[in-house]
Amino acid sequence: MTDAPPLLESTRRALDHRLARAQAEGRAPSFVAGLVRDGELVWTGSSGTVDGAAPTPDTQYRIGSITKTFVAVLVLRLRDEGRLDLGDRVETHLPGTSVGDRTVLQLLSHTAGIASETPSPWWERTDGAVRPALADVLGPEPGRLLAGRHFHYSNAGFAVLGALVERLRGRPFGEVLAAEVLEPLGLRRTTLMPVAPHAQGFAVHPWADLLLPEPAHDAGLMAPAGQLWSTVADLSRFAAFLLDGDDRVLSLDSLREMREPVARTDPEAGGYGLGLQASGGKHGLVGHGGSMPGFLAGLDLAPDAGLALVAFANATSGPDVGALVEDLFEAVVSAEPRFPEAWAPLPEAEPALVALTGPWYWGAAPFAIKLHADRYLELVTLGNRGRESRFRPQADGTWTGRDGYYRGETLTVVRDADGAVTHLDLASFVLTREPYAPADVVPGGVGPTGWGTSPEV
Repeated sequence: MTDAPPLLESTRRALDHRLARAQAEGRAPSFVAGLVRDGELVWTGSSGTVDGAAPTPDTQYRIGSITKTFVAVLVLRLRDEGRLDLGDRVETHLPGTSVGDRTVLQLLSHTAGIASETPSPWWERTDGAVRPALADVLGPEPGRLLAGRHFHYSNAGFAVLGALVERLRGRPFGEVLAAEVLEPLGLRRTTLMPVAPHAQGFAVHPWADLLLPEPAHDAGLMAPAGQLWSTVADLSRFAAFLLDGDDRVLSLDSLREMREPVARTDPEAGGYGLGLQASGGKHGLVGHGGSMPGFLAGLDLAPDAGLALVAFANATSGPDVGALVEDLFEAVVSAEPRFPEAWAPLPEAEPALVALTGPWYWGAAPFAIKLHADRYLELVTLGNRGRESRFRPQADGTWTGRDGYYRGETLTVVRDADGAVTHLDLASFVLTREPYAPADVVPGGVGPTGWGTSPEV
C-alpha cells in the first residue's frame, strides 16, 4: 500500500451524491461503494439502511459472479506452479466429466461452448444438495456451441474449474480459497455463507414500493460460480491486489494476463479475459459484475489511472451498478487527474545493454531499441507504423516478447567470432544497424551494387 492523498471534499461530495441517486432511482434498500486509489481505500459511501442503520464498509453483501475472479486466481496459481497448463484438456486433471475435451483456457474465458446454466431447478434459488455430482451440474448434453469459436458465458463451466482446483489441491474449494487468497490478502470478512453483520437480499416489486426477501442457499458444487459474500473493505483490498499484484498470491504479470481479453463479448463491450471482463469505454475498465437473488455487485479497475471501484446493492434488479461505476470513475478522474510518475534515471546499466539501444532496421523500416529497468528491452517503431513489443530478459541471454505481435517470441543478439554484435534475430527477422546491411546476415543478400538512385539500377 502507498500513502494515497485524500480525496478533495468536493470530490467526496460528488461521489456521495451520485451514490445517493443510484439508491433512490434504482429503488434499492441499500447501496454501498468504495474507491481505491494507488492501493488504498480513500472513500466509502452508503445510502439506505440495513437492519435500520446505515451499512458500513464491513457489512457483507453477496458478490455473485465476482467469485469467478477469485476462482481464476486459484487456477492461475496452479498454472504458475507448473501443476497445469491453460491449454490442457479438462480430462487431463479431472477425468470423467462430459466436458473433458474442453481446455482450461476455454473454461476460464467462457469459450468452451458449454451450457450457461445447470439443468432445472434454477440453481441460484435451490440448495446445492440437489446437484451432488458434476454430472448433475452439467446435465447429459452440456455442449451448446463449437468449443473455442464463440464467447458463451457459463456458470457451469466455473463449477468445473472449482472441482478442478479441489482435485489438484486435495481439499474443498472453500478451504483452498481461504488458505491461498483470503488469508494472505487479509480478507477476513469474505466467506461462502453470510456472517453478521450482513445485508438481507430483497426483490423489489416493480410497480409498488414493497419488498420480498430472497433466499440464500449454499450452492454446493456451483459455489465457484457465484457464492461468495464480501464487504466494501475486503473487496477493496482484493481490487488493490488485482491492480498491483502480490507475489504471495499471484504476480502482476499473471494478473495482467487475466485482464487481457481472449474473446470478444459483443461489438460494443470489449472482451472477456481469464475471470475478468474488459468493458473498455472511456476509462478502459476491467473487472467483473455479480448478481444473485437479492444482490447486485460490481468490481472495476482502471489500471492506467490507478483506481478501482466496488459497489453493492441488496436488490435483485433495478439499480444500474455499471452506470454508477462509470459515473464515479468520471467524477474522480475529471476532478483529480492522476499525476504522472516522476521520471528517474536507472541506478545502473550494463554497457553492453546500453550499446544495443538506438536505431535498428528491419529491412528498410526504422525501429529503435530502448533499455528499461531490470534489463527489459522495448522495440519501438520510428516510422509511420510497425510492430512494437516489450521483451523480458531470460537466463540464457535472450529476451522473450511480453506483448504485441512478438508476444512469446525470442529476441537474440547475434555476435561474430570476435564478439561484436552483427544483428538482432527476432523470430527469424533480422534487424541491422543500417538498412539491409551488412549483406552477409540478411537472408537473400543485398544486390551487388547496393542502394541505387533509380528503378533502373
